[in-house]
Amino acid sequence: MPPSPTHRASFAIGDEAAAKRVVDVLTEIFFDGDAAVAAFEQPDGRWDVTLHFADAPDQDFLKGIITETAGSQIADTLVFDSVEAKDWVKASLADLVPVPAGRFVVHGSHDRDRVPPNKLAIEIEAALAFGTGHHGTTRGCLLLLNHVLKGSRPKRVLDLGTGTGVLAIAAAKALHRAVLASDIDPPSVCVARENAVLNEAGHNVHAIRATGFAAPDFGRWAPFDLVLANILANPLRQLAGPMTRHLAPGAQVILSGLLTPQAPAVIAAYRARGLVPVRHLRIEGWSSLLLRKMG
Repeated sequence: MPPSPTHRASFAIGDEAAAKRVVDVLTEIFFDGDAAVAAFEQPDGRWDVTLHFADAPDQDFLKGIITETAGSQIADTLVFDSVEAKDWVKASLADLVPVPAGRFVVHGSHDRDRVPPNKLAIEIEAALAFGTGHHGTTRGCLLLLNHVLKGSRPKRVLDLGTGTGVLAIAAAKALHRAVLASDIDPPSVCVARENAVLNEAGHNVHAIRATGFAAPDFGRWAPFDLVLANILANPLRQLAGPMTRHLAPGAQVILSGLLTPQAPAVIAAYRARGLVPVRHLRIEGWSSLLLRKMG
């Protein structure tokens, strides 16, 4: 018997921050499994957001959500259709080939056999758009983590804004020690935990929901020798003070989620607190920074 068709709703949005905001809202609304939400960056910098439903969605309701979250101009681009279930899954997977980043390779379950035996494999499913490794920011963080691990073995590691957990998993697998991972978004914390278990790092990735550095866990784990934070430029600037207070002398910090023109302002915010830039990677218009705390 052929698979039942799935109902699809799709639209395009202008940048990652806006796409993530919309996806966060949609994921929260459809968290009980009523829809699968995915977002992928296109070469021109726009993001395509797609929802797949087992049953026909309420089009007016969905358009209202998009209007409230992203504006009527984006909502007017909503397209509704139906596709065979096997078709959209296959198409999504085909676009997500394994991504190498130093000793790490991020891949989907369909590509387990394509990872070289001398690499550290991190399996992240294709439907989890933010943090699959295919975005320049995630790859930049992994490359900088690879660089850090060539010269040091940090004992206390934090992945701030963990998303799918890919960076926490990478650090935990490479170091064979516990890593604290935090995210403001409850579904992301669940996803990070699930991915850690999938990657046989569940015992070493401690994922919590937290806003900034307010949770008691940060005090118990600090001071950190290494912090990875792949979020956005403005939050990174705002977190410069609290983050610095949780760092050990000589700690290294990997920052990303910022467009290259935003990098100087982020660097300045951390330099003012005693962190100096060590490396600056630019990938697909995005910057990833490695900084070190003086002293």
